Amino acid sequence: MATTDALPLPSWAQVGEKRRAHIARVTALLERWAPDVARDADEARAMRDAGLLHDALRDAPDDELRARTGDAQAPVEILHGPAAALHLASLGETRHELLEAVRWHTLGSAAWGRVGRALYMADFLEPGRKFAAADRAFLTARVPTDFDGVFRQVVRMRLEWSLREGKELFPRAVELWNAVR
Repeated sequence: MATTDALPLPSWAQVGEKRRAHIARVTALLERWAPDVARDADEARAMRDAGLLHDALRDAPDDELRARTGDAQAPVEILHGPAAALHLASLGETRHELLEAVRWHTLGSAAWGRVGRALYMADFLEPGRKFAAADRAFLTARVPTDFDGVFRQVVRMRLEWSLREGKELFPRAVELWNAVR
């Protein structure tokens, strides 16, 4: 894995050092899994790019995220993905699966293909997160041999956490669960 200083983030990215390190870990997981889970070189490239770009605007100011998305209602914590996807599209990015992966990586999407699913898992399973380390390491190792099974387990774990913490269950996340259960 490259050092975080060499991480090829776009010039418009707004990330601090902690976020940059997270992006590097997510991207490293996606690169590690891609030979086993990507259908071809284009899909492997899209997975890597999704890892690099998913949190590119995570540390942008709240008012900027609202302005970029035109969304004055949603919790600001879920706007960095849509803001990044919109910006990428404005720059000419046409890979629909990549745009949808970046757009919905926080909530999930029942319409995702492998790129979105891989990003969702890598974002949750990356080794810098401290909770349930042994369980997450076990799941990380199983992705290449049980992609769909691990994805279903990650969706379940994320929803259980939201319920346990008294967090809002977004309709998009519930729709994803109903699609994979």
